Order: sequence, then structure tokens, then C-alpha cells
Amino acid sequence: MKCDICGKEGVRTYKVARTYGKGKDILVMENIPALTCPHCGESYLEAETLHEIERIKLHKKSFAVKHPVPIADFVTA
Repeated sequence: MKCDICGKEGVRTYKVARTYGKGKDILVMENIPALTCPHCGESYLEAETLHEIERIKLHKKSFAVKHPVPIADFVTA
């Protein structure tokens, strides 16, 4: 696959997790397919993936499963 940034062959797919929103409205998405280029170092999401992310965000109550998540405050000394 060719890199959309530098045009060289060799782009690889890997899975990432991203958070959207904040507080009570936070949504964590896992296993999002991302692309990375070993030549130029860029990582990016394809347009189709971005559209699917937006669809999931709009209908998150249909897709999301609630999980308790531990939260820690980072306080500088």
C-alpha cells in the first residue's frame, strides 16, 4: 500500500485506541485501524475510518459497553 503523505510503498496497518469527549461523555474506542509509513514516519486514519468513527460517536449508546475505569489525578509537587 502507498503512503498518502510521501507516496512510497510499505504502509502498515495497526490498531489504536482513542478517546473522544470528556467527563461523563467520554467515549473510548479500541481497535481503530491506523496506517503508518516506515519511510516518512507519518501515522494517519483513512477517510472511511474517520466516517465510521463519526457514525459510532453519533450512535454511541447502540455501540458502547460500559466499563468501570480507574482514574488518577496527576498532581505536580
